[in-house]
Amino acid sequence: MDFFEVVHRRQSIREFTSQAVEKDKLNQILEAVNRAPSAGNLQAYKIFVVKNPDLRQILAQAAGNPKAIAQAPVVLVFCAEPTRSAARYGARGEQLFCTQDATIACNYAQLAATALGLATVWIGTVFDPETVREALGLKEDLWPIALLPIGYPAESPKYTPRRPLTELVRLVR
Repeated sequence: MDFFEVVHRRQSIREFTSQAVEKDKLNQILEAVNRAPSAGNLQAYKIFVVKNPDLRQILAQAAGNPKAIAQAPVVLVFCAEPTRSAARYGARGEQLFCTQDATIACNYAQLAATALGLATVWIGTVFDPETVREALGLKEDLWPIALLPIGYPAESPKYTPRRPLTELVRLVR
């Protein structure tokens, strides 16, 4: 599948089959993430791979109980590492760049999963970070940014419409 087909096919899937994600596919996703750009190439983030069903259930509860987290055989938890970014970029690195790094890394995981015939759904705004922190045993130096359930899709929703480019793009002269 070429890049533009991957971009076109990627969509949020919220229901997954019980089929396990093959180890080689998970490794390919993580290798793609490792190639994601980051501020100063610091890669100011950590990724936690969660396969344990009990732990996925806790993460689902932290997100208001979305079934996608409990159903998906793998959940990647992307955490910003502000101290790593702050060492080079000060407050801006601590407050922004590390979050951008984790966000870009998560997006690379989404695209890689799509290219491999897997499905994902971004969960970034509706979870309790303290519950996630406690469930994963995170220290205060890591900030949970996004949860990314990954698996084989059990649904085929219609593609959601997008805003026209005329609303999004402005040519500056």
